[in-house]
Amino acid sequence: MTPATIIRRAGWSMAAGLLALPAIAMQFSTEVNWGPEDFVAAALLLGITGLGLEVAAALPRRSWRRRGAIITLAALLLVWAELAVGIFH
Repeated sequence: MTPATIIRRAGWSMAAGLLALPAIAMQFSTEVNWGPEDFVAAALLLGITGLGLEVAAALPRRSWRRRGAIITLAALLLVWAELAVGIFH
């Protein structure tokens, strides 16, 4: 396996782990109360971000890859903040 493949697998595994954390926490605490729509939203956010990072990694120039990753992560943070507290309303 190449180092790039290992990094890609680790990234997708971390995304799946992040999605599993609330499901596990719901078994031990009533304070974590996610519904199906919360899991769908989180999966979409993580999946779209992962795909954006995959596209950024495939760009031909190193500076483009860096910019693509920064733009992807900035978009994730903006959407996450909007969904969490509604910063644009």
